Amino acid sequence: MKMNKLKITVLVLTVLLILVLAYIGLDKYTQAVQQEQLSIFQQGAQYGYEQAIIQIVQQASGCQPVPLYIENTTINMIAVGCL
Repeated sequence: MKMNKLKITVLVLTVLLILVLAYIGLDKYTQAVQQEQLSIFQQGAQYGYEQAIIQIVQQASGCQPVPLYIENTTINMIAVGCL
């Protein structure tokens, strides 16, 4: 009788341990995937900022005013070397 209770207790604890380890593993995997997606998003945003600056500089270097819009404000930028 005592042996059966011991076996059942060990079996239940083993199953619980497996479930806990699976949950922790899934959580760590989800965190890794989210971190990778965040990194890709940040790289894309950085690339977009760089391309925007490059485009503004290229347009301004042609000695033509380049309109820049920020919220309700507009300014015209021109390269100093063109003045």
